[in-house]
Amino acid sequence: MSSNTLVISLGTTREPLAPWWHTVLVLLPISLCSVASWYQHGLANLHLPGVSSRLSSFITVLAMEWLGVLLVWLALRRRGLSLASLIAGRWPTVTAFFRDLGIALGFLVVTIPLVGLLVRLIGGAAAGAAGGRANTPQTPVELVVFLMLAVSGSFSEELLFRGYLIRQFFSWTGSRAFAIMAQAMLFGLAHGYYGRVMLVIMLQGWLLGLLANWRKSLRPGILAHVIEDVLGGTLAFLSR
Repeated sequence: MSSNTLVISLGTTREPLAPWWHTVLVLLPISLCSVASWYQHGLANLHLPGVSSRLSSFITVLAMEWLGVLLVWLALRRRGLSLASLIAGRWPTVTAFFRDLGIALGFLVVTIPLVGLLVRLIGGAAAGAAGGRANTPQTPVELVVFLMLAVSGSFSEELLFRGYLIRQFFSWTGSRAFAIMAQAMLFGLAHGYYGRVMLVIMLQGWLLGLLANWRKSLRPGILAHVIEDVLGGTLAFLSR
């Protein structure tokens, strides 16, 4: 059975990937990270000894995100499925890759100005800027770890929110619109350190959910997420 067939099957059946308690378990580290980041006014940080506070926060978030991916992988493995079943597998051709890349870039051309405008309208520009400065890498080593976080974080968030959670919510309610909205709300709440800007992140999560539903694939969303985070962090590092 091809990866695309698996994706279509996962997108139409009402059978959940895992029981409700598994979803609670997946959401637990995300919730803890968000609450910690809200209190710490930056990324969640376990204050690992021997490294800078900023680098420690990058490593902390990396570990917590991949814990969620591990839990989803274990659930899929029990069903005889792979992570590719939630993503749409690999690109079958070079043309398919560039098509998804074009969609991702088009998505960013629309969403980045929209998000920036809404952040200013709700008066969250100062909070967003403060959070951005707190998380901006200051050394080449921090930049390398940040880029790892940007790439892996984009993958894990798309897998967890647009893949796993949409599937779970749809299987429980039968409503794709509710599933996309519910994961978007949780996506926003997962970014506690942004304060009121979480409302805008909810909108961004909703748009990414619509993109995944339209394409029946997480690939364009992953590409868009990676490009936005990598460029944002790199430009912030260069202009620090």
